[in-house]
Amino acid sequence: MKHQSKARILVVWAGRHRRSVWTELCERYGRRIRRHVGIEEIAVKVAARAADQARCEIEGRAILEKVPTGSCLVALDSRGRQRTSEELARWLGRVLEGSRRPLVFALGSDLGLGENVTAAADERISFGAVTLPHELARVVLFEQIYRTLCILKGMKYHREPL
Repeated sequence: MKHQSKARILVVWAGRHRRSVWTELCERYGRRIRRHVGIEEIAVKVAARAADQARCEIEGRAILEKVPTGSCLVALDSRGRQRTSEELARWLGRVLEGSRRPLVFALGSDLGLGENVTAAADERISFGAVTLPHELARVVLFEQIYRTLCILKGMKYHREPL
């Protein structure tokens, strides 16, 4: 059965689930985000004993199981579209205003996302050509969601480059 979320934004990620500085940072940004829009986070466990390709597919199925039916699924993928923070804010604003569908961001483990997730995605977003640890990519996602909401609300968190 698909996960049912009341939040407008859902972050589904695969990875190790020990408490860490990464989790604390995501929780900090999550509290800031919740001032503007509901956000929920769901972690799926990595399939530690499987070979890399099989593990990636297993994790992908676990991620897709958590995506509510009718959601706008966004895959974080290095092959996805790169946007500036301002472009991301405009896109996020259109998605949140134009539909009541939940917006779901999917992040893979250290292997990335399986093709089953990227193929199911409505949008693929990249944070650049560099490889980020999946824990750091999660923090960057939360920070960018907060930044885009600040841009949309006209708050002074975001500054234009000089």
